[in-house]
Amino acid sequence: MKASWEKIEKNVGVLDIEVEADQVAVALDKAFKKVVTKVNVPGFRKGKVPRAIFESKFGVESLYQEALDIVVPEAYVEAVNETGITPVDRPEVDVEQFGKGQVLKFKAKVVVKPEVELGEYKGLEIEAQDAAVTAEEVNEELVKLQQRHAELVPVEDGAAENGDVVSIDFEGFVDGVAFEGGKAEKYSLELGTGSFIPGFEEQVVGLKKGEEKDITVSFPEDYHSEDLKGKEAVFKIQLHDIKRKNLPALDDEFAKDVSEFETLEEFKQDLEGKLKQRKETEALRKKEADVVEKAAANAKVEIPPVMIENETEQMLKEFENRLSSQGMNLELYYQFTGQNDDVLKEQMRGDAEKRVLNNLVLEAIAKAENLEATEEELNEQLQQMSQMYQRSTEELRAILEANGNLNDLKHDLVVTKTVGFLVANSK
Repeated sequence: MKASWEKIEKNVGVLDIEVEADQVAVALDKAFKKVVTKVNVPGFRKGKVPRAIFESKFGVESLYQEALDIVVPEAYVEAVNETGITPVDRPEVDVEQFGKGQVLKFKAKVVVKPEVELGEYKGLEIEAQDAAVTAEEVNEELVKLQQRHAELVPVEDGAAENGDVVSIDFEGFVDGVAFEGGKAEKYSLELGTGSFIPGFEEQVVGLKKGEEKDITVSFPEDYHSEDLKGKEAVFKIQLHDIKRKNLPALDDEFAKDVSEFETLEEFKQDLEGKLKQRKETEALRKKEADVVEKAAANAKVEIPPVMIENETEQMLKEFENRLSSQGMNLELYYQFTGQNDDVLKEQMRGDAEKRVLNNLVLEAIAKAENLEATEEELNEQLQQMSQMYQRSTEELRAILEANGNLNDLKHDLVVTKTVGFLVANSK
């Protein structure tokens, strides 16, 4: 096989590929073995028609498309490896010559990974993040825990207040017409959380058990539903029950109930340590994000649109997986939000472009600094995965190699090392 690469414009070029006649013959043989099982010829069992009879009846040309489907992808992959290019999209293939006994000639127009012109990436000034923990922050964590362990006590006589959990029926109307998704029965709502349309919860405050009321609110201008955004709506509600939180005292008994510590003071010290660890981790992540963003801003690169589109599709899949883990799917999400694929992808496109840019710049820095994943680092990562998935490192390596994902793991290790390099060389 012969292959040559010529760039015709930025990030786009053409592979000129020739495949020897004997490889074409092999592809035609494979095509015949596949096609012959699908044809009926009187006097022969299916799949047992001799090649010569098949070709005289159907013509050798009937094998061409199947043979091309076999030989072109193989030759393309070999040509990509031989020329050292990195495609980022499927090629546009133009077959110029193909036939029995002939050399196969075809061109493949390819979009390739862009070249990155690095700017300053060492010695970047990054704002320091304060990881100190205040007594106020510790108390805030305690209050959250106190709220979480509160007992809900029914209120038989009295009006609803902020912080109460109420059970309500409601139905919403716009211009006197009920709208989809605006009705529920025995809906549990914690007042003061802001989980409903602005102005709704405030008008429930003051109602007593069994009372009814018409609540008028306006949907925000940026509301997800086109039919409702900016519209005034009337909700007819009935309040069934009120439950008020009975907060436990913040004392030693509370500490014993929610932790392994005997005293509140010990529990607070443990909370302080965990908060400090969390803030230090957050500070490091912020520093990593900032230094990568600055290095990317200093670089010059023209990103092919297809890379952004592919990354957007990947982000959509990741979002769908997160929904699935929460017992939801995209179809339900779209029903609840009034969105669709196009709207959601448009929202993701900016972040997708940023991710592509950052990855390209990090790859270029790793190459410039000769940063690679060592076998020791790979084994350490496999060991961590082994503990997580309860499988041996050898088994995990074999699975990753079989799935073609071992290189992805190495790539992730190099990216992590590169980010660490940037942080270590920042000011």
